[in-house]
Amino acid sequence: MEVRAVSKYNRMSPRKVRLVIDLVRGLDVQESLDLLRFTTKAAAKVVAKTIASAAANAEESYGLAIDELYVAQITADVGPTLKRGRAGARGRWKPILKRSAHITVVLAEKEA
Repeated sequence: MEVRAVSKYNRMSPRKVRLVIDLVRGLDVQESLDLLRFTTKAAAKVVAKTIASAAANAEESYGLAIDELYVAQITADVGPTLKRGRAGARGRWKPILKRSAHITVVLAEKEA
């Protein structure tokens, strides 16, 4: 049984989120939450929240035990980009791209 949770429109670059999700891919749920609690990256908080949401979905909707789940898939996809800018030298316009990310977590039961 697979359970998913999606966190959309997170205001951080997907490239920075991918650095964090690579740490927890394939780990047990509790082990990944413990690892993220002590990770100093800003994306760790959002990723931990999404993993906890998927675990709560598994427990409430399907009655699965959190101890028997692991992170089967986790991805950070590109969300919409806010296009802003500021004045540059000689009257030019310098674009500032404020990126966002969609985080998808899929938890699965461990094989016996």
